[in-house]
Amino acid sequence: MDVVIDNLPTYWRGFSMTLLLLGVSGVSALVIGTLIAAMRISPVASLRGFATTYTEIVRNTPLTLVLFFCAIILPYLGSRLDYATAAMIGLSVYTSPFVAEALRSGINGVPVGQAEAARSVGLGFGQTVSLIVLPQAFRMTIPPLINVFIALTKNTSVAGGFFVFETFAAARELANAHGNAVIAVLLGAATLYLAITIPLGVIAAQLERKWVVQR
Repeated sequence: MDVVIDNLPTYWRGFSMTLLLLGVSGVSALVIGTLIAAMRISPVASLRGFATTYTEIVRNTPLTLVLFFCAIILPYLGSRLDYATAAMIGLSVYTSPFVAEALRSGINGVPVGQAEAARSVGLGFGQTVSLIVLPQAFRMTIPPLINVFIALTKNTSVAGGFFVFETFAAARELANAHGNAVIAVLLGAATLYLAITIPLGVIAAQLERKWVVQR
């Protein structure tokens, strides 16, 4: 394991980018996914149609293809985004429909009577969704949402194939430089991913038990 200890700065440089990708893409996907989930239950047919089409197309498109479009096709079309920003956009777009579907399942779990009661006191659709429905849906879907972010953590490794120096790219560089210690290098990278995913999994399990007890 000496190769891991000797190259901690390289690991940290890649791991810090992984954290940045996770943080920015996670927040962006949460915002986009919330909007898409709200559009899925909108009384406006065109918004429902757009949200459904967006969800089905993006969710069934491979992440590699999404990142290829952001990193290769967008610059060809004139984009001047750096590769890290392009990766954040791709990861945000790819993750957002999974967030939307998780939230939609929570929205479906909110009793219909609550929305009807909100409308009966004069609240519009936007107020009903933002003040009554979404707060309860978020509470019910926190564990599934955390699982989406766990998947996003692992998906950040794909960005390493598109010129972004994150944890996987750091491990690849070290493995090429230290061919006699490939296993140790890969174990070091796996440990860094586990340092994110295991705590998230523990949090999801604890919150799920908490919500079950409260219900």
